[in-house]
Amino acid sequence: MSLLSLAKLPLSADEGWPDLERIHPGILKVFLLLVLPLSLLPPAMLYFAGTHYPEVFGPAAHARDWAVVAAVFLVAELATYALMGWLIKQVGNTNGLAIDPHDAYLLAAIAAVPLWVSSLSLLVPSLIFSAAVSSIALALSCALLYQGLQALGRKREAVVATEAVQIVIGAGLIAWALLLVLALV
Repeated sequence: MSLLSLAKLPLSADEGWPDLERIHPGILKVFLLLVLPLSLLPPAMLYFAGTHYPEVFGPAAHARDWAVVAAVFLVAELATYALMGWLIKQVGNTNGLAIDPHDAYLLAAIAAVPLWVSSLSLLVPSLIFSAAVSSIALALSCALLYQGLQALGRKREAVVATEAVQIVIGAGLIAWALLLVLALV
């Protein structure tokens, strides 16, 4: 699968997604080659930012054990991935989308990529910058979920896909908020 095909995933249910279905990567392979390496980015970036410029996170951040924060964040992130795959499957079924467990977990992994990569914004000591980058990443994740649910759910109804994305993103935002609370409080 080319980088051009990957770049088209958030833009269309007809571009890139058929290539993914044809390749049909195994969930273990997706986990080991995509989820695990990329889910290491946010904890590593939190650790880096927390140890190099903790004042960005507020006055209480100086006293934190950033290694523990990073470890807890990683465990919570991996649990969130598992829950999001399950939720995508459940929401898909509820809305009449024929999405199997494999595709649900594949979509959970692909939709999380922009969020994982956005953690690189913590290399810049500015919460406003990180928030802006995270907002763009969230929009890309929404687009990936929307197009992926249409493509992998085999039902091209925009209203159904939009409804499903709202539920999944809502749950995802709650999960990310909880992760941030774990990390920063």
